[in-house]
Amino acid sequence: MATYMYKAVTSKGVIVKNKVEAVSRIALIKSLKNNNLMPISIEQLSYNSKNKRKKQKKNVTDIQEIMKNVNTTQIGREKKHTLTSKEKINMYFAKSEKITNRDLVIFTQNFYLLKKANFNNIHALSTIIESTENLSFKGILEDILAGVEAGDNMYTTMEYYDSIFPYIYINMIKVGELSGSLTNSLEQAVKYLDETAVLTRKLKTILIPNIIQFVLLIVLLLVGTLFAIPAIQGVFEELGTKDTLPAITLWFKDFVNLAIKYWYIPTSIIILTITSVLLYIRTPRGKYNYHYFKYKMPIFGNLIFALDFSRLMKAMLLNLKNGMRIQDSIEVSKNVIQNYVMLSIIETSINNIIIGQSWIEPFEKSGLTSPMMTEMLIIGMQTDLTEMMEKLIEYMDIDIDNIMNKIMKVLPQVVYAIVGALLIFFVLVVLVPCIQVYMGNFLFSAYNV
Repeated sequence: MATYMYKAVTSKGVIVKNKVEAVSRIALIKSLKNNNLMPISIEQLSYNSKNKRKKQKKNVTDIQEIMKNVNTTQIGREKKHTLTSKEKINMYFAKSEKITNRDLVIFTQNFYLLKKANFNNIHALSTIIESTENLSFKGILEDILAGVEAGDNMYTTMEYYDSIFPYIYINMIKVGELSGSLTNSLEQAVKYLDETAVLTRKLKTILIPNIIQFVLLIVLLLVGTLFAIPAIQGVFEELGTKDTLPAITLWFKDFVNLAIKYWYIPTSIIILTITSVLLYIRTPRGKYNYHYFKYKMPIFGNLIFALDFSRLMKAMLLNLKNGMRIQDSIEVSKNVIQNYVMLSIIETSINNIIIGQSWIEPFEKSGLTSPMMTEMLIIGMQTDLTEMMEKLIEYMDIDIDNIMNKIMKVLPQVVYAIVGALLIFFVLVVLVPCIQVYMGNFLFSAYNV
């Protein structure tokens, strides 16, 4: 249970203050009123929402609404209460506790196991809340529980906390609740979170060290160009040698000096370019083209499309197993997709069903799906669609693993090539002049030897 610090007024107008544990804020308010106490303020010591745009909980009654009915003229002077050091420490850590991906994974796994054990949503959420370690996340789960108790679906409250629950995750839960297959949706959500964590960890392992090297090389290149190269050039001029610095060094030195002198020009170009791209992406056509590029981009494009298509097929399979028609299953399943290109294909597919044409044809004509995928769906329409979709999903899982393995092999080579090219440029621009000075060959020319 959560811990609350409340302030209330007795029937005689005396203010009392105490710290108690309660199942929820609403339950505490009811308890106080049953004991002839009118709440003034209630502060939950174990929760501070991370969502800054929506500071108040979605399903909890605002205490300010209760205060409108309180007669404050009879309130006496309260005794000054100083928080103990322990209370201050608890309040500090409660307000600064962050919600991590691990908290979300543990919640999803536990919820999935309880649903498999035939727990209803209220019982499952109450059980998980009791064992939740993260106090901030515990408060959010209490809000979700309050919504479920009020008759709402879980995903409606999760949408309120979109900074905690990913878009795909929320819509997986939505598909499960609307189709009556929440247990299977939770299983998919667990796999989604695990796969995302594994992919993120692999990418960080490859990218972060190389990005650090890249940044350090750029810093060394700029420092060498601004300080080391002018010093070497001064030595050459002082001794009167006929030797000169490499042409690429002189060119890059002039380029850096011009960029510094007229810094506002490249800065304006960069800002204007970024702003133009962002504004274009916000338009319907720009967003569509950007999402199409995500499916066609080098290295990651095939993986992004395969993941989206696989999620769509898994969601459709859940709906079909629960007796939905193909049209309804597609309509509900499209919630797991965020890409505008895929959504346009899905809408075309639904329209084809309405006019009596093949719903598979838009996927086939898009040029994004492989012939194997569409052929399996066509065969499924002629035989058993759910059975064939299960085989298609197995095929997609293998295909996604193969794509990820290829990315893990290609990505390091691409990153190493970029860092290597920058390193070669650094050697030509900075190190070669330094080596010239170290070798001292320019002295022969200075003394006409």
